[in-house]
Parts: sequence; C-alpha cells; structure tokens
Amino acid sequence: MSDAAALIEALRGMPDLRDLRASDLAPMTAKGVNHDHYRIAGKGLVLRVPRATPWSGDAAAQLASEAAAFERAAPSRATPRLIGVLPSSSNLPRGALLVEEIAGRVPQLPQDLPSLADALARLHGLPLPPPSQRPPLPDHGERGPVMETLEFIARQRDFIPAVSLPLSTRDALNHEFAWAQRYAFGLEGGPQPLALVGTDTHPGNFVLRPDGSAVLVDLERACYGSPAIDLAHATLYTSTTWDLEVQASLRREDIEAFYRHYLGAVGSTRAAELRPWLLPARRLTWLRTMMWAVRWRALMELKGAAIDPRLAVHIHRRLDDFFDPATVVRVRAEWLSEPPLLF
Repeated sequence: MSDAAALIEALRGMPDLRDLRASDLAPMTAKGVNHDHYRIAGKGLVLRVPRATPWSGDAAAQLASEAAAFERAAPSRATPRLIGVLPSSSNLPRGALLVEEIAGRVPQLPQDLPSLADALARLHGLPLPPPSQRPPLPDHGERGPVMETLEFIARQRDFIPAVSLPLSTRDALNHEFAWAQRYAFGLEGGPQPLALVGTDTHPGNFVLRPDGSAVLVDLERACYGSPAIDLAHATLYTSTTWDLEVQASLRREDIEAFYRHYLGAVGSTRAAELRPWLLPARRLTWLRTMMWAVRWRALMELKGAAIDPRLAVHIHRRLDDFFDPATVVRVRAEWLSEPPLLF
C-alpha cells in the first residue's frame, strides 16, 4: 500500500483539495496488481497510484500514457473522466492519477453482457486520430494489431522453461503459437480495423451505473489497436473468471449473443469490416493471456510481489485452472470444434 501521508501532501497541492484530511482518503479493496486505489470521501474521486512490481515499466511514460488514455476516451462516456495528474516525486515515485469515481456495481454475467458490448462500441466508435496524434499511446496501426500481438506473445514464451506445465498444455500452447505465426505472416497487406481500445477489458474492469450503462474503469493498457481483441478479452473464460467479484463460465450462446449485440451497435459497415477478424482474435487473445500467465508465474516464483494475500491466492488458483488440460481443451473448442463460434 502507498504512503498515505505522501498522498495527502500531494493531493493538497490541487486547488479543490487543499483542505483534504487524512481520514478523507480511504483505501479501496485490492482487485488488481499494478495499482493501489483510494476513494476520496465526499468528492466523487478515485486516486490511482501505480505500484512498483517486477513487470512495471518506465514510470513517467506509463503515467503519461494512462493520462492520455483517460483524456481521449472520455468523450465516449464509457470511461471515467480524468481530473488531475500527480507527477512523480521523491515521495510519490510513480506519480498518480485522479479520476472520476463511477458509482455502481460489478457486472453480473451473462445478463450484463449487452451493457459491456455497448460500452465497447462507444469507446471504439471515437474518431481515429492520424498517426502523428496518437502518441504517447501505443499505436498498432503501422504493423497491424495481429503482428503486434504475435510479438508480445513471442516475448512471453521465453518464460516457459521456468514454469511447470502439464505436457498437453505445453503442446497446446506450442500448437497455437505455430498457428499464430502462420496466420500473422500469411496475412495480406490490407488494413486491419483500428480504434482506441482498452486491451484489458475483462469484465471485472467494468462498473455498471444505476441506469445500467457500463463503464470501463481501467485504461492502463489502452492503445490504438484491434477492437476484435477487446471483444475477445471481455468474454474468454480466462477473463470471465479472472476477477474476484466476477466469476462466470459463459455458454456458447452467451458469447455469440454478445458479439451480435456489439455488431448491431457499431452498424453494418463496421460489422462487415470486423467479422473476418473476430474468431482469429479470440485465438490470439487467449494465447496472449496464457503467455502472460506463464510470465506472471515465472516472475512471481523468481522475484515475488507484495500484493494482497487474498488476491495472490486467487491468482494462483486461477492460473492452475487456466493451465489445466481440461480447461485448455474446453476453451480451444471455440475455434477447433465443428462448427466453431459463429458471429
């Protein structure tokens, strides 16, 4: 947990928070591993404080990217508004973001899937800026989201020897990686659909307002990338069972209905552009998630991380399940069975 005194001192430098008291800053229940979150009483604000972890990158670059993501996504009304940025300092080495608090509840699946689809449609529907205006957010436009995702997967594969995996799971991951290489290098040079995307769109990162609309509250990994990857990450088993408070194993008809709702929301032209990418994106996103899980387990075993013990136990159990051969077979059936998922 971050130094509360340092946070209070930094927050008091903002005009509307000069009278902030220590008791006004309340830690929120730990859900993720990369940030501490604090609710500011009576202000409708949340403070997002990046944590130093074995996998955290350059602090200034990450803070600038997150701030840009919140600013650019705000017109969609599918994300919280950015209120202020606390720069890095000796007492706050990774800085912090002050964002709008979204009052509401966690999603209930599958009944809230249409609200999640609507939120993603609003986010993805924002005008796409020209390449020169996309920094500091990562931009997958030049090389394409598929190749960018393949290279992310390839970097994580270096950790496989450090992790004990069932043989059939290891074989499945190698098979999927070989497919991903063939798919990526076999693509013709046509443009891939691009938008401002959340990337980490598992259902636990959404809050449902009282009116039923969904808000994506975590934009840590936002970039200009593939909408199809966001849709996959919102509905894959590895996502719908990831969060402590959101646990669901979706039926095939639930997943297909989610996609149909989203495609209806974005209109026929955009839907036609996206359809060829939807099922391949699920394969790539599952493989990306599994390789991230491999890297997580390897780094946790090598270096450890100071995270909430309850969350650490939950993650350990989730990874055991993800690597279980029966789980792997069940998830891969989405694209290997006849017929595969239909959109």
